[in-house]
Amino acid sequence: MYKYLEILNHLESLIQAGKYKEGDKLPSIRAFTESYGCNKSTIIRALEELERQHRVYSVPKSGYYVVKRKNTVNSNKELLLDFASSAPDPQVFPYLDFQHCINEAIDIYKNELFIYGTSKGLPSLINIMQKHLANYQVFTNKDNIFITSGVQQALAILTTLTFPNKKEAILIEQPSYHLFIDYLETHKVPVIGIKRTSKGIDLNELERIFKTESIKFFYTMPRFHNPLGTSYSQKEKKAIVKLAEKYDVFIVEDDYLADLEEDSKADPLYAYGDFSHVIYLKSYSKIIFPGLRIGAAVIPDAILESFGKYKRLIDVDSPMLSQAALEIYIKSGMFQRHKQKIKDSYSLRSQCLASTLEKQYEAYSDVFKYESIKNPSIHTYITFDEKINRERLISRLKKKSIIVATEQGHYLSSFPREKMLKLNATNVKEEHIEKGISQIIQELKDMKI
Repeated sequence: MYKYLEILNHLESLIQAGKYKEGDKLPSIRAFTESYGCNKSTIIRALEELERQHRVYSVPKSGYYVVKRKNTVNSNKELLLDFASSAPDPQVFPYLDFQHCINEAIDIYKNELFIYGTSKGLPSLINIMQKHLANYQVFTNKDNIFITSGVQQALAILTTLTFPNKKEAILIEQPSYHLFIDYLETHKVPVIGIKRTSKGIDLNELERIFKTESIKFFYTMPRFHNPLGTSYSQKEKKAIVKLAEKYDVFIVEDDYLADLEEDSKADPLYAYGDFSHVIYLKSYSKIIFPGLRIGAAVIPDAILESFGKYKRLIDVDSPMLSQAALEIYIKSGMFQRHKQKIKDSYSLRSQCLASTLEKQYEAYSDVFKYESIKNPSIHTYITFDEKINRERLISRLKKKSIIVATEQGHYLSSFPREKMLKLNATNVKEEHIEKGISQIIQELKDMKI
């Protein structure tokens, strides 16, 4: 990474953390050159980029100052703490960078925008995607990569087509991705649930289901599960892939938060197999923004032809402008810079959320239950006395400008659910997390009395 980008990321993190508060004057250019051990032009380039992003502004003959920003407030002008939303934080989205990429895409691909492309995806993006996926230990041929309109489209196609194993049912963790569950139940697809907890999955039960049921594929979120926030161990990943190959069951691996991984040795399921039974899905909705509607699917040779046929039938091409903009965004190095920035931001929030819950649990273990996670995620959850009316709890918290959500929608309608309060750190800054969690626990205490 270029030196000015390292400095830029560091200054952004200092502003985000409140080291340089809104309205504060930044140190002089000379002070920065001494601090970072570089020349003036490098510092000026970083500061000009911050100014372009409206993070700082310059005053002639005075220096640079941090821009004052408005916090999200409700109708009563109170700070809104949203622990329910899992969408990316708008305040860390690189609007100007991505706008530049869209403008570049229009200039470069202006002719292609007026014709239908290939249902596989923009060829130049697939070339970039092949190298990009290798960063996640997903090594594949370009022929096996499809660009999809988000992960949801890939899941719909995979659910519809006939697999070589000629099996019919889908196995899905409980709890799991609410939109996929809704899709399966709406289309009356044969589906079986398997319980997943903070401690993982029962591998004996998984083998029993693989052996006795007609499982076409097993849909799983091995990394940073939503809503549990947990990840499978390397041992569990290897065992799951081995069982899938033994019983001819495909695995659909939804690696939607791969970009937030801190452990360089935490490989996806895809890396542990022979590439014949694991279908790897990568989303950009959580790291960039949901409206991009771009996902990547790595499809095994056995279903390559049929997947391509189904995609052509339901979608002439995924959004060309989004594909072209993403290609430029990745190729230019902007994605890597944004990834590091959002990774640092979310890591601080995840750790703050986990440590706050641990402290509260030590003091109020009679009020709620929380199991700490080895590698904290932006997702987590707590449980509490089932006698407490959850709708009333949510309503009372909303009056205090705190938004929370339950497990509603994350379970199959036929599967016994664990009642929980989901907590997501994506849209709550670390300086507000402790206050918000304290108020949630206080409400639980008051309602338990």
